[in-house]
Amino acid sequence: MRKCTACGRARFWALADGRYKCKACGHRQREELSAWASIRLTDAQKRQLIERFVLGVPVYRQRFRPVCGANTAEKMYRVLRACCAYAEQWRAPFTGAVECDETTFGSARHGPRGWGALGKVIVFGIIKRNGEVKAMPIATHDRRAVMEQIDAHTREGSLYYTDQWQAYATLKLRGDHVVIRKEKGRPVGRDHINGIEGFWSYAKNWLYPY
Repeated sequence: MRKCTACGRARFWALADGRYKCKACGHRQREELSAWASIRLTDAQKRQLIERFVLGVPVYRQRFRPVCGANTAEKMYRVLRACCAYAEQWRAPFTGAVECDETTFGSARHGPRGWGALGKVIVFGIIKRNGEVKAMPIATHDRRAVMEQIDAHTREGSLYYTDQWQAYATLKLRGDHVVIRKEKGRPVGRDHINGIEGFWSYAKNWLYPY
């Protein structure tokens, strides 16, 4: 039952702007809606938008078969992204065998290449073998930024697979550490970090049209 946040009464007038006015004290308030109810569309329309969101169909291409207005679809997608970000914060840290690596995201640009390229975002990723993946942007490409993410998203005692970058040298203090050495772009031996590298390839191909 809806109650006034000021006096606790449960009798209201409905106002034209969507708020409610308490009949007892005159306090005006808005009804707190769930993320699903905050979008003024039918359930069928919302399910269609979620399906297109999962498939990665941008709003400007939905004009050929519109479910709703472009502004409403944009709002729905913003709510979905916010829910995904909120759920991400509740995921437990990874344990067991994990792979760590970093890369850059951004469009092709002229000028310096590598970690100092302008307009590129440095992204650090952790993948649990045969499990889930976490990816997050980092401000700088250094040991401190990387270790902060590893401390936050993995548990001590895990088995870490990384490349030969010196920033990972202190991982042996948190658990077992396997360094992957490569020759001509291929790992030497049976150990590898193909999981996180495959995720980078998939993510960049998926985001390329945008």
